Amino acid sequence: MTANGHYDVIIIGSGAGGGTLAHKLAPTGKKILILERGGYVPREKDNWDPRAVNLEGKYQTKEKWHDAAGNELHPHTNYYVGGNTKFFGAALFRLRKEDFGEIKHHGGVSPAWPITYDDLEPYYTEAEELYHVHGNPGEDPTEPRRSAPYPHAAVSHEPRLQQLSDDFERLGLRPFHTPLGVMLDEKLPQLSKCIRCGTCDGFPCLLSAKSDAQVCAVDPALQSPNVSLMTDAYVEKLTTDESGRTVSNLVVRRQGQRQRLSADIVVISCGAINSAALLLRSANDKHPRGLANSSDMVGRHYMGHVNSVLMALSKCPNPTIFQKSLSLNDFYFGANGWNFPMGHISFVGKLDGETLRGGAPAIAPGWTLDLMAKHSLDFWLTSEDLPDPNNRVTIDSENGIVLSYAPNNQEGHKRLIVKLKELMQQQSKCSVHGHNCHEGLFARNLFIGQQIPLAGVAHQVGTARFGKDPRTSVLDTNCKAHDLDNLYVVDGSFFVSSGAVNPALTIMANALRVGEHLSERLK
Repeated sequence: MTANGHYDVIIIGSGAGGGTLAHKLAPTGKKILILERGGYVPREKDNWDPRAVNLEGKYQTKEKWHDAAGNELHPHTNYYVGGNTKFFGAALFRLRKEDFGEIKHHGGVSPAWPITYDDLEPYYTEAEELYHVHGNPGEDPTEPRRSAPYPHAAVSHEPRLQQLSDDFERLGLRPFHTPLGVMLDEKLPQLSKCIRCGTCDGFPCLLSAKSDAQVCAVDPALQSPNVSLMTDAYVEKLTTDESGRTVSNLVVRRQGQRQRLSADIVVISCGAINSAALLLRSANDKHPRGLANSSDMVGRHYMGHVNSVLMALSKCPNPTIFQKSLSLNDFYFGANGWNFPMGHISFVGKLDGETLRGGAPAIAPGWTLDLMAKHSLDFWLTSEDLPDPNNRVTIDSENGIVLSYAPNNQEGHKRLIVKLKELMQQQSKCSVHGHNCHEGLFARNLFIGQQIPLAGVAHQVGTARFGKDPRTSVLDTNCKAHDLDNLYVVDGSFFVSSGAVNPALTIMANALRVGEHLSERLK
């Protein structure tokens, strides 16, 4: 095993957490190394091929995890520079102010965070600027206070979505433009990097026009001479000094060789599942249950949302290309006759026949998959799942990942689906088919062979929660491990609850918050 240098900061992972943190720390002038277990996404025609991306899973990891029963899981996750943001749908929401406090759900209680929305608000604003977020303030009825407008105007609706938005308004609802991280200029389309294509959500962007962590954070950070990137570098474990209070070395496997690296500050940003696994793999005499795990909380309280994809079919075709622009939060905290949170309604990228073959819904009578795709509105529904200590990440005897998860708090989600069905049955009269245009909702299993909550880990959070009490949390409020002096975790692991919107912007904002703390510490 070779030694390969000492750094001021090593960041393990280059996604929403690690990439953003590297960008924040670059101006300090400190010697910073980003470790990424994968390489860059190859730029190739298959980037925009639904068969290659969705049906064949060309860019997904080929590693196998297991569930609690020992069954194989094929996780829908990606190991590249930029992390899973290379493939995300670029919806960049702030958590609601209320999400930071205790909320009673039908299925239990969502606990309060150790910080408030106001503590994070300035960093949300900074993250929206860094990631080129488009939106219209004041439209979303649940939107929290903002100290600044969105950096860019909202992405406009195409005609079919505008019609749906108008119908929702007619029914007394408050639809709004989804906050999106894309580099789109609708006033000067000839100069716009983004072309509003149909291969955004779930696809890497061939034009580097999606606001992913590689494009917006890592690549700019690497322009600083003090920041470097090591790709294809898998961190097997962390070791500590004799006191157990300091991470002394990182054992890295690269190109079949092991090497040791060291840093004054080590930051784990591997995603909530892999970060927990790394901590557990790093058990030693001083940390027999895993690094930073005196509380026995590492890996516990895994959350990934209760998610559904629903296709609303109509006799009229849906010619929309870029479908992600519309959202609805009127039922986020409940509805008349139901005083518990239900969740968020928005859209996935426009589905196509090839993608549907990867998780086909029941085919409507007289329809083919290709025809269904051409006539569907493709909804994404998200509800909050609650932290359960038995929903957890563990490792097996060969250090493989085991993900144990039992869905919870599902009643609100079921009612959200019913609400959407009711709304779609009240759509305005079609000039061709009258009120009989809407055919119904069809559920689609988005992920091949597995239900969304387990194999679909895009919204993974909660496995190293932060808090003020070392007995019940892994990290302090600055996301430093309670048990160690130089170890931080900066990704979705720190979440105490999951809320009901995509966690990406909160991960980015928190990385900026922790980055400010580290910048002071490094002086």
